[in-house]
Amino acid sequence: MLKKHFLDLINKYSSNLNFNENCWSEIEKRYSGKKRFYHNLTHLEHMLLELKFIKEQAVDLDSILFSVYYHDIVYDASKSNNEEESAKFLEKALRNTSFEKVEECKNQIIATQKHENSDDMDVNILLDIDMAILGQSWDVYEAYCQKIRKEYSIYPDFLYKKGRKKALKSFLEQKRIFKTDFFNEKYENTARENISKELATL
Repeated sequence: MLKKHFLDLINKYSSNLNFNENCWSEIEKRYSGKKRFYHNLTHLEHMLLELKFIKEQAVDLDSILFSVYYHDIVYDASKSNNEEESAKFLEKALRNTSFEKVEECKNQIIATQKHENSDDMDVNILLDIDMAILGQSWDVYEAYCQKIRKEYSIYPDFLYKKGRKKALKSFLEQKRIFKTDFFNEKYENTARENISKELATL
């Protein structure tokens, strides 16, 4: 499903079918890395499913779609510049296409680093579908926590817990975890309950 969906997207902006296939192959390879327990192709599928609920509110849907596919294409748990590097990766990948909103995509991807509310609706949509996992049932959320821990397995518990607590508390300190009204109503309360429950275990 993902491959066809991506190729249908990029085919609108590039007639070079080999190039388009190579773009997909690179996405598939990177998101299928052995250290990718959560930030993998399943994460992209979940984001696209969530996007269906709010796509009518998008200013430029294709921009959000490209951002979904590339937002975690560079992911190293030991680095703090993954978002910037992913944005650069998208820029390099799409420079040979006719797609004109690369800068918008780069801004969307970089925004996933801090997850702050934006005046740009498309940014807020990307942030919300990226964080939709926080508002799932506790069983799903708990499985997500375990996958994140595996991705950060290079860190001992005392370091991981310190960093995780800081990240979770920063979400709770935000006025709204979810920036769009739709996802705020759908997931906000459950997300706060899940985060508080996880914090109690750290």
